[in-house]
Amino acid sequence: MAKWTPKHEAPEPLEGPVVATITGGTILWFVLFLVQLPFYGWFDDHGHLWWVWTCLAGAGLGLIGIWYVRKRAAALKRAAADTGTHSGSGTEQSAAAAE
Repeated sequence: MAKWTPKHEAPEPLEGPVVATITGGTILWFVLFLVQLPFYGWFDDHGHLWWVWTCLAGAGLGLIGIWYVRKRAAALKRAAADTGTHSGSGTEQSAAAAE
């Protein structure tokens, strides 16, 4: 069996509004939890109580996700700033190459 090799380079990952997407999803999970609360008894009677707690878990995990993507966005911004300041001056690169 021949080993598969790619015929072209993989595309760059898409970077979109990640923080806004995760925040919107978290809000949606929490709203779904709040909408289901008045029907708690019905969900309990029909064996669907896990739907309520799934929405709450989604909201809780979403809060962790918001924290994570905000840290990631800040780290990417710092890395881009560091790259921009270090590669901007030719004299610093010449001095580093001479050493």
